[in-house]
Amino acid sequence: MRPIESAEPALLAGIEGLIFDLDDTLLDHGKLGAESYRALWDLYAAGLSLIAATGRPAGWGEVLARTWPVAAVVSENGAIAHSSTPQGLLQVDAAPSAVRRERQQRLAGIADRVEAAFPTLHRTDDAHARISDVTYDIGEHQSVPAAMVKAAAELAQSLGAQTLTSSVHLHLTLDRHDKATGCLAILREQFGLDTTHALMRFAFIGDSGNDAACFAAFRTTIGVANLTGRPTLMPRFVTRAARGAGFAEAARVLLDARK
Repeated sequence: MRPIESAEPALLAGIEGLIFDLDDTLLDHGKLGAESYRALWDLYAAGLSLIAATGRPAGWGEVLARTWPVAAVVSENGAIAHSSTPQGLLQVDAAPSAVRRERQQRLAGIADRVEAAFPTLHRTDDAHARISDVTYDIGEHQSVPAAMVKAAAELAQSLGAQTLTSSVHLHLTLDRHDKATGCLAILREQFGLDTTHALMRFAFIGDSGNDAACFAAFRTTIGVANLTGRPTLMPRFVTRAARGAGFAEAARVLLDARK
């Protein structure tokens, strides 16, 4: 990984949009700071298309898509998306209604088995706002030993679930989406962007294991200084600052390249 300020200006000047993670990338321990929020608006004012890509629930996605300067919010690690249209807010779920209901029922049974085996594992406080997954708090309000997280994930996998681990949550789902496929789908289907064009002209910034698909897919990738885990392909660039300050640092470099 190279420092973000060493990125070629010509590469950054060609960036048309930024896809960004929320927890521990834009947010500081769950809070939106003034510096990172100002950077978001500065990017928007400069004409970049902004997409939030998060493991947070669809309920968050709806609120953020209505109130932030973003083209779309891709939530639940790619399974659900919200975007604004001339007709109002659009919610996108790749699974038909009947399929979604069947998956929710199956996933509830898997979650019951996991919780019976690990009674000290607790669901996140925003679990009620989710559509496609069940999430456990492993680092947001409580710290869960890595060995327990690994064992719970392995049990869920043995029962047929997919699992993802972020810096704060363990996700169980029956969907096969990830942040990259979810973002590319919304860019293609709602904004008419060719996939190759999107991969070349959109940058991604993140910090954790559930960002791995985006680090591998997009040409211009940035990790904030608090990057955790070992993704298959590391981001090309890294900020000197962590979390929201790192996001603001990357935003300044992107904006300077456009001048």
